[in-house]
Amino acid sequence: MAEESAAYLRLVDGGVYVDTTAGLGGHTGLIARRLKSGTVISLDRDAETLDKARENTLDCTERIVFRHSRFSQLGETLASLGLGKVDGILSDLGVSRWQLTSPERGFSFQQAGPLDMRMDRVQELTAGDLVNRASETDLANWIFQYGDERRYARRIARATVKARPVRDSLHLAEVIASVVPRTGKLHPATRVFQALRMVVNDEEGELDALLEQAPEWIKPGGRWVVIAFQSLDDRKVKRRFQSLAREKRATILTKHVVRPGVEETRANPPSRSAVLRALEMTGAAE
Repeated sequence: MAEESAAYLRLVDGGVYVDTTAGLGGHTGLIARRLKSGTVISLDRDAETLDKARENTLDCTERIVFRHSRFSQLGETLASLGLGKVDGILSDLGVSRWQLTSPERGFSFQQAGPLDMRMDRVQELTAGDLVNRASETDLANWIFQYGDERRYARRIARATVKARPVRDSLHLAEVIASVVPRTGKLHPATRVFQALRMVVNDEEGELDALLEQAPEWIKPGGRWVVIAFQSLDDRKVKRRFQSLAREKRATILTKHVVRPGVEETRANPPSRSAVLRALEMTGAAE
């Protein structure tokens, strides 16, 4: 929803905007190209995707500042740049398609790859550590909570522990498929891989930090646009927006979530699950 994001940000020449998830540079590039002057602070916890974002925005690089930074470092990173409050923040909470389709990153089970799933490969903890070392109880709880796998979480955890050592992403998918019946189009391993990815990258904690810090860095009249792909994330965003509105600190611009149009979902099927929310900061005291 690049066009929708830009519209809700209400870009102003000379403004300073933050893209908290650079990815491959799609949103960052769009904002930078729309500005005749101004700056886009483009952040990502994945140094490899930042390199690709730089390559994809060479035509407007003079208006972009890239930084290797995670959500929980938002305030620290912006302060290090000597910035005051900014004109807008865009937070796309989706996982990069490049990450998902790169076997060596281990996010997908379409091909055999290492059980990695780290968005920042500087950190030590990997999905392999969880799969092969965590207790059966912890695995079951993670799959239940973060994978929303209500029925088979314990069965999957038990089979995973029994199959140790689990060699790679394809091996794990096979273990899961051997104990969970296939229903519909969704592969039985999909939710488990989501859960493991969320735990490895502490996505819940990082999102909580973003929701706490971002409003403090947006000037009165500035806007915050958030795109979520998981219901768990969207519920948190919705609650935070509602809290800011109750405190008279912000006005919610999206009475209902904004969803991608037919053309976008046809061209980019994974976008079907995306929902966008936007607000404008008022500057009123809490």
